[in-house]
Amino acid sequence: MDRAETRVAILEDGRAAECYIERRGQRSVVGHVWKGRVENVLAGMEAAFIEIGLEKNGFLHVDEVVALGVPKRKRQIADLLKRGDEVLVQATKDPMGTKGVRLTMQLSLAGRFVVYVPYGDGVGVSKRLPDDERTRLRAICGALPLESGGLIVRTAAAGASAREIARDLAYLKKLWETLQERGKLATAPTLLYSEADISLRVIRDLLNSDVKEVLVDDRAQFERVTGFLRRTSPEMADRVRHWDGDTPLFEQYGVERAIRNTVERRVPLPSGGYLVIDDTEAMTVIDVNSGRNVGKGGSRLEDTITKTNLEAATEVVRQLRLRDIGGIIIIDFIDMDDERNRKAVKAALDTALAGDRTRTYVVDISPLGLVEMTRQNISDGPREIMSEVCPTCAGVGIILSDETHAIAVERELRQSLAGRSEAATVVVHPRVADVILSEDGARLAALEADIGCPIRVERDGNVAPGSVRVKGGSGSGAAAERPAAAGSAPSPTRSSASRRRVSSRSS
Repeated sequence: MDRAETRVAILEDGRAAECYIERRGQRSVVGHVWKGRVENVLAGMEAAFIEIGLEKNGFLHVDEVVALGVPKRKRQIADLLKRGDEVLVQATKDPMGTKGVRLTMQLSLAGRFVVYVPYGDGVGVSKRLPDDERTRLRAICGALPLESGGLIVRTAAAGASAREIARDLAYLKKLWETLQERGKLATAPTLLYSEADISLRVIRDLLNSDVKEVLVDDRAQFERVTGFLRRTSPEMADRVRHWDGDTPLFEQYGVERAIRNTVERRVPLPSGGYLVIDDTEAMTVIDVNSGRNVGKGGSRLEDTITKTNLEAATEVVRQLRLRDIGGIIIIDFIDMDDERNRKAVKAALDTALAGDRTRTYVVDISPLGLVEMTRQNISDGPREIMSEVCPTCAGVGIILSDETHAIAVERELRQSLAGRSEAATVVVHPRVADVILSEDGARLAALEADIGCPIRVERDGNVAPGSVRVKGGSGSGAAAERPAAAGSAPSPTRSSASRRRVSSRSS
């Protein structure tokens, strides 16, 4: 941790599996609760936009509106909300790109062991727990004074006593009462409750008996974490240690390199193959390549391909978690002829996904070797937080070549200097000038013959590669700089793929 940002990494088998970055002034708002005002109701979308005090209004779908006693299949947003209504809402997804916060009126308040859902009902227990533990926890919750609302028992409740769970629930019910009181007095839009910061949130949500140790390199943060655990899970406090080694914590465990690599397209595989990860506006596409993995003597091509795909299945899931990639994902495995091998690769993918806490849905491998899946996306991943859209290529990832710009400049000069007899001086970018003056001057001579006047080429690094400035015959009295039409050149204002296709340096 430092003053500008807090970073939390989860290591599995000695490798970074997940990473969370929270910067000052850019905290996630997932879990925050507001008293908001309905700004607009869109019957055609069955949704409403809610003013909550952020730059963009939040989005509330009709399915997320609390309307007790009204079946979901019969709900219409116009019957439930109208402009000016004040409602309690909670963020379920951070703003991304051009979209605002995703909201719900079905509030859920998370504690160490349970989640209290004020407008819910019944008791749900995490399916990640063993059956006998689920039975025990369900019995404990059945005896609690729930009175109203619903309860979700978290994975972290494994081994928790009835007293600990009761204390957790009592705190959450008191929090709900406080929120209701604040809501009655507040004027919309007002923030009523802020979710914990990333460090305490990860400790609260993930620390269980499977975690070997927690290392914290900041003394103040160490005291906050241990203080929180002494109040909620005293038996876990001794698993937290303060890191004061000579090597920075993330460098020592290879996390720094893993985070830096999240901005790279190419990811190596152990046997010499590699992944290529590309993001578009609609989806993320992951291509599997055999690379240097050509197999050993006597091995069949099918065996070599299958080995690469099996390695890729595990690494793909690691990258999804590490980069926190969400939405639609297409994985292009190398084609396999044997149906058993395709099933083995799919099984390896499913096994790896079992360790992913984020909700996913996967379709079987198609005859083309493609796997379609979706992964829930709640907030920006490390790459989106650490990078910005390249100002040169506007996030497209390519720029027009010097040859393309030179041809466009020549085309512009043929049009603007047509019918001119006196000499002209043209000012272009140095790299474009090199192209025009290439071929020992033959290219420029051909241009002069086409136009019918002598041309002097000057270099100026301040002129954009796709622009040209024409001076008078004596070289004085500069005219305005004119862009040369060079096809579909990327524009700095282009918004396509602006959030997911990013560059850590200028193209």
